[in-house]
Amino acid sequence: MSSALREPDRRVRRFDPCLPRPAKQPPTGPAWIHEIKHDGFRIVAHRDGDRVRLATRNGFDFADRFPLVVEAIAALPVGSCVLDGEAIAVDANGLSVFDLIRYRQHDHAVALCAFDLLELDGEDLRRTPLELRKATLKGLLRRGHAGVAFNQHFAADGAIVYQQVLRAHL
Repeated sequence: MSSALREPDRRVRRFDPCLPRPAKQPPTGPAWIHEIKHDGFRIVAHRDGDRVRLATRNGFDFADRFPLVVEAIAALPVGSCVLDGEAIAVDANGLSVFDLIRYRQHDHAVALCAFDLLELDGEDLRRTPLELRKATLKGLLRRGHAGVAFNQHFAADGAIVYQQVLRAHL
C-alpha cells in the first residue's frame, strides 16, 4: 500500500455507495433509470469547506492520488457536499480503461463520473427521490470542470439501453 493512502476521518458520517448487482437481463418499466457502468474506482467524494476527501469502498482516501478530482470538487459553489461516483481514466477513444488507473499511469488526468448527490450543504439527501438528487447534481455540475462530470442516465426501456451499450462497446 502506498503511504499516500490515509484512513478516513471517523468523525464524519459514513456514506456507503449504492453498489450494482448482477442480473440475467436488464430491468424494464417506467420505475427504472439506466446508467453506464464505468471501469474505475468507486469513490464517495466528501467536501466540507476547503477540505476534500475521496473515499474508496475500502475506506482509503485517494485525495492525494487524484488531484484533478479534488480541484473540481473544491471549486463547486457549495459549503459541503457528498457525491457518489466512479473515478476513471479514459483511452484515446474516450472509454474508461481500468488498467490506466490501476497502474497509476494517468492519476493526474483521472476524472470523477458523478451519478448521485448524497449530501448538500449539511442536508442528508439520501431519502430524497433519486430523480431530484440527480437533477440537483446536474445543476451543481453545470459550469463544468475537467475533474468531474455528470454521469448521464437513460429513462428508456432497459433492453433497448443494453443493446445500445453493447453496440457502443461499453
